[in-house]
Amino acid sequence: MFIKMLKSKIHRAKVTDTNLNYEGSISIDKNLMDKASIVRNQAVNIFNINNGERFETYVIEGECGSGTIGLNGAAARLAQPGDLIIIAAYSWVEEKEIEKFDTKIVHVDSNNRAV
Repeated sequence: MFIKMLKSKIHRAKVTDTNLNYEGSISIDKNLMDKASIVRNQAVNIFNINNGERFETYVIEGECGSGTIGLNGAAARLAQPGDLIIIAAYSWVEEKEIEKFDTKIVHVDSNNRAV
């Protein structure tokens, strides 16, 4: 049996911009993607701490070191710049591997730099 587990998350990232007229997704600074082991086009859940919105989208790479956390397309209606969000990625893990499974959590500062 496989169990869906939290693989990684970026905790309390600040939304830097929104773009309603862009094809839907979330832009994430490539450095943060690497630290959280999140890859381009991966599905992620977004939890908006400020307004309680919860939704799923996919990831596109933001410029390395930019601190970008941008919500695009329909997701741009669910947050505004300055909102704090949690970005969560999941994986399916065999039940017998659960004991060895470890979640990667990336905390960020107010400029979306890993701390």
